[in-house]
Amino acid sequence: MSQVTGDSPNLLSPGTKHSPSPFRTAVLSGLSTLLPPLVTVVILLWAWSTINDYLLKPVSSTARRAVAWMIKDIRTEQQVPEPGASRVTIDNREYCRVEDHTYIPREVWEYVRARQRPEPLPETGLGYYHRYVDLRYLRPWVVVPTFLVGFVLFLYLLGKLFTARIGSFLYSYFERIVLRLPLIRNVYGAAKQVSDFFFGQRSVEFKRVVAVEYPRKGVWSIGFVTGEGFLDVQAAANEPVLSVLVPTSPAPMTGFTVLVRRSEVVDLNITVEQAIEYIISCGVVVPLHQKPQLLSPEEQKRFRKPASLEEAPSVASVGSSGPNPHPSKKTP
Repeated sequence: MSQVTGDSPNLLSPGTKHSPSPFRTAVLSGLSTLLPPLVTVVILLWAWSTINDYLLKPVSSTARRAVAWMIKDIRTEQQVPEPGASRVTIDNREYCRVEDHTYIPREVWEYVRARQRPEPLPETGLGYYHRYVDLRYLRPWVVVPTFLVGFVLFLYLLGKLFTARIGSFLYSYFERIVLRLPLIRNVYGAAKQVSDFFFGQRSVEFKRVVAVEYPRKGVWSIGFVTGEGFLDVQAAANEPVLSVLVPTSPAPMTGFTVLVRRSEVVDLNITVEQAIEYIISCGVVVPLHQKPQLLSPEEQKRFRKPASLEEAPSVASVGSSGPNPHPSKKTP
């Protein structure tokens, strides 16, 4: 066979690698630096938008209506001495006429107009009072901290109530009613199981990180033990089975739920947070204590493959007509 000379290009060398482009390396490095804080900001903004739309705005709207109802002083044309006039005086207090032919105190009318926003002025007396309450009492730098403190305090009191005997009884009674309603019971049951798994006081078994051979033998996937399996599956397997959630990369909130024999589950010495980091990074971020390079030479020997599995004839040796590189083995 002809041999490739040193001057010829090494086209058959499988180990030849082209150096990456400096531009591509810089772009990927910048992307890896920018992506984590960007994703964090997007998730925080989404969470705040959800809280603002479904909690803060309804609470602020209810508080606005309640305060406006308590302090409002709106007079109709039948209650003023000069109907139709732009301004009237009642009991030494001056009132101004608005578009719906009602009269409100002058200080409220001027306060709203002096702090006019881009949106149009209210057209009713009650609308002026709603705007007045927003501008004077429900300012954002006052409402948001007050809401957060009140919300945390509400959660604390709610948790204390439900851990008590009477609270647990009322909650169980409420659940029995909800679970009898069609369609609602399905949504409520699924949401409760998910919330109990992430926020409830569960046993250590529900916090286990395991490795299972999925989707086939020889291919290992990381999963989270979520509970015991079905009795019918345990009877068919002749041993206990576990429900394991196998998340997908790079979005661990999606995945597959599989039933695995307890004897085929390998417990991993990593935390749930470390497992999620490994999944999101597509296997790039590995816990330090799980890296073989950091082990001592004696410990590394225990994880090395046998020599018979490591040694394999290369493509060049198989295709060449030279002597057998393993004299002890016969060439078929």
